Amino acid sequence: MSDELKNGCTPSDCASCGLDCGSNSSTESHNTITLTLDDNTEIECAILTVFPVDAQEYIALLPLDENGQNQDGEVYLYKFSRTEKGDPILANIESDDEYAKAAEAFDIVLDNARKAEAAGAPLE
Repeated sequence: MSDELKNGCTPSDCASCGLDCGSNSSTESHNTITLTLDDNTEIECAILTVFPVDAQEYIALLPLDENGQNQDGEVYLYKFSRTEKGDPILANIESDDEYAKAAEAFDIVLDNARKAEAAGAPLE
């Protein structure tokens, strides 16, 4: 799997950039990444956030259709790290236990964002 960042932002900026990457507006106003799957299919995804679980970071991606929208709410979770040069590296989550921990942590991130939005607080 390869990745290509657009709009000059890095994935670790996404949690605090202030863009609503989960909205249904154009991908050009969002931080996006293009995933190339094993069968060479490319999927454009909005970067929702990078978040830690224990000593590992994970990234949450929202797959977008050709119109830059996500109709089903599906989110992809991957391990996230960087090369020595700072380039992002995404890796599959191999175990069900690790995936469950990452999914639970992402649910907490979402819950905190909803609470902050309801309170009118800025998202961090």
